[in-house]
Amino acid sequence: MRNQSASTESSLAAVMGAQWRQISVVGVLVGTLFFAFSLTPSLLPRPFAVQGLLAGLSFAAGYGLGVAAVWIWRYLELPLANRRWTRRIQVGAGLLCLAVAVSFLWQATTWQNALRELMGMEDSHAGQRLLMALIAVAVFAFVLFVARLFRWVFRRLARRLNRHVPRRVSYLVSALLAVFVFWSVIDGVLVSSVLRVADRSFQQLDALIDDDLPRPDAPEQVGSAPSLLDWEELGRQGRSFISTGPTDEALGDFFEAPMPRPLRVYVGLNSADSPEERARLALAELKRVGGFERETLLLVTPTGTGWVDPAAQDTVEYLHRGDIASVAVQYSYLNSPLALLTEAAYGAETARAVFNKIYGHWRSLPADDRPRLFLWGLSLGSLNSDLSFDLFDIVDDPFSGALWSGPPFRHRTWQRTTAQRDAGSPAWLPTFRSGSVVRFMNQYAGPDRHAADWGDFRMVFLQHGSDPIVFFSPGSAWREPAWMRSPRAPDVSPHLRWFPIVTMLQLTADMIVGTAPPGFGHEYAPDDYIDAWLALTEPAGWPEAQVERLKRLFAAGD
Repeated sequence: MRNQSASTESSLAAVMGAQWRQISVVGVLVGTLFFAFSLTPSLLPRPFAVQGLLAGLSFAAGYGLGVAAVWIWRYLELPLANRRWTRRIQVGAGLLCLAVAVSFLWQATTWQNALRELMGMEDSHAGQRLLMALIAVAVFAFVLFVARLFRWVFRRLARRLNRHVPRRVSYLVSALLAVFVFWSVIDGVLVSSVLRVADRSFQQLDALIDDDLPRPDAPEQVGSAPSLLDWEELGRQGRSFISTGPTDEALGDFFEAPMPRPLRVYVGLNSADSPEERARLALAELKRVGGFERETLLLVTPTGTGWVDPAAQDTVEYLHRGDIASVAVQYSYLNSPLALLTEAAYGAETARAVFNKIYGHWRSLPADDRPRLFLWGLSLGSLNSDLSFDLFDIVDDPFSGALWSGPPFRHRTWQRTTAQRDAGSPAWLPTFRSGSVVRFMNQYAGPDRHAADWGDFRMVFLQHGSDPIVFFSPGSAWREPAWMRSPRAPDVSPHLRWFPIVTMLQLTADMIVGTAPPGFGHEYAPDDYIDAWLALTEPAGWPEAQVERLKRLFAAGD
């Protein structure tokens, strides 16, 4: 028994030793550099667990590149170091990797805290470095295991096929089959299962009815007894949208005079079976409550879950003293990233159906007896809002304008105007054709900074320089983004540097789990919206002192 046990331990040690010897020195060197680069700051502060995941994936990406470089070197039959020098290189590389990793780990907390200080956030604890490193090692080990499993499957298939077909053909077919098997498992099992669970979870969350949101009793409110829409079918976000916001009493207290209550119309995903039917309901309900009789009409495209940002909605209703109607239609239960991945076409289809119904009726009204029509959307809502109309369809009778905040990098109008910006204007705050139609703004500079006259048809992009939803780009994997060049936006860390592949991974992490206070990242503050709405819609009777008073009101509410 002792001999058998000793033999087993010897075999295990031999296997582990073989696995260790298979570790590529060049791969570890490049992986360590990628690991170190991932610890540098990006656009938003990262929790230590997310940083550990990012560092592990970066190490794996670098390791893969190193292994690929060695394979190419050997394939070209270039000279290799002998065994004696190989041993010395391994020891030297190990010491260098250790020094680089420790050095960057030591500075990681300082970099993150400098970014947090820039955004007015509390410092993170330096004691999380070790745990972060352990997470990175675990992530790399898992990725390496999956990669070697793929290699094992490929080699097994190749050996079997090589008995019947030429060697190169067996390699090609085996590689394709291995990719197909792994992709089927990842996409067909893991991703599909996650999406199904997410869809059910978000759907159940959408169906929840908060106890503090009673069914409206005012006839002009959606969900009331005379309403064409059932209260329970509005969804959680729809019920919140209808029940909250400034009341006529709150407006009256602020302006010290009687004011009308803003009109809000919302159609939930469960209110009808198709985008066309929901759009028809939205128009019918908007007519019922008298939305076309208000001075201003706002067509809102919500985010993926159907959420409408109160920072934008409440401020515009105050600025127009309640004489405004807003309409929104839900197109998904999922949050914006998942909705963009799984239901992108459905969101755009819904936005187009709603726009066609609302705009079609609006343009049929006498020009001097209809409200000014504006579009608004945040994040995915801005993307779908942009896709809701074609300029050729509105050129003879355009609506008044659009405000798009936090536009995703796939936003077609944002892409075009940013790429064709005037010479000398930065990518994070462009000037497009002197600002005669399209204007960009952020928390530091409003849309009124342009010298050109602004026409009756207007578009405003509200974007923070630190918003990864706006400035992410797959191209950042192989080239430095224009927004990183000097001068940079004030809310972007001066320590941020571009690194191949790593920067893209950092921005991906920022986009998915990045956190920031209002006024930074993807969190847009009421102050920003007040400036945007004032410039875009030009409500009358707003001296500077009154504007500051409104900003203090919303600051106190936060």
